[in-house]
Amino acid sequence: MRARIPLTLMALAVLATAAPAASQTPLPEPAVDPLDSRDAKRVERMEKVVRELRAIVFQLQKSDKPVVVQPADTDARMAEMSEKLGDLEQTLRSLNSTIDNATRDLDAAKRENAALKAQLDGLSERLAAVEQKLTASTVAAAEAAPATAPTAPPAGDPNKAFADARQLMLAGDYDAAENAFADFVEAYPDAAKTPEASYWLGKTLSVRGAHADAAQAYIGAIRGWPQTSWAPDAVVELSRSLIALKKPSDACQTLAEFARRYPKASPPVAARAAAARTQAKCAA
Repeated sequence: MRARIPLTLMALAVLATAAPAASQTPLPEPAVDPLDSRDAKRVERMEKVVRELRAIVFQLQKSDKPVVVQPADTDARMAEMSEKLGDLEQTLRSLNSTIDNATRDLDAAKRENAALKAQLDGLSERLAAVEQKLTASTVAAAEAAPATAPTAPPAGDPNKAFADARQLMLAGDYDAAENAFADFVEAYPDAAKTPEASYWLGKTLSVRGAHADAAQAYIGAIRGWPQTSWAPDAVVELSRSLIALKKPSDACQTLAEFARRYPKASPPVAARAAAARTQAKCAA
């Protein structure tokens, strides 16, 4: 079935088909001046519209499907572009905010790192001073000890001598244990058990309140900072003797060295170190 064509379009088509025939008839010479350029452009636009309408009419005649002429939706496209630009601006603002926050966090981290580095440098200097002071104390104590002529090692068994002294201490005979450990340190200065004997000698001296002698014994025990089971306790006992001798500053330096040298000390020893740090009023 043929599609119905609106009367308006048919009329325009008739005009369009008649236009070529009319254009073949020569027009008389105008009695007036030719059209100016503006009128000529206007006429040209009208002819273009007529040609487009004629093409539409011809298309309707050849097809049963209606022809849909879609006007350019400029306003809708502009609105869509404006919405996309708004989304882009929002994204850029969010990105700028994120960058600003990251910059502030980075600046804060740099300041914290600088402060931490300054603290670590100060702590390193303090530890070096403690180690130097402990070394100086050991040397001074050695120089203050009465000079004795070297003697030949005794003929006894050092392992048995150490075991006997240790048995006396376990039995609670601290006076006899003190003498036995003192004799051992003097008789076997280079024996493997000598540092531990000095540690136990310090223990017996601490029991009877001889804190100065006990501190000297503990210093001899921890010379070289040995990694043994009794060494952390020897350092704590040294700090307690220094506290008893009214030397809290030296005690705090010793406890700081304890934390650095023996970070894995047993919980009971670490608890006694914390108590000594509180007693000496060491800075946090």
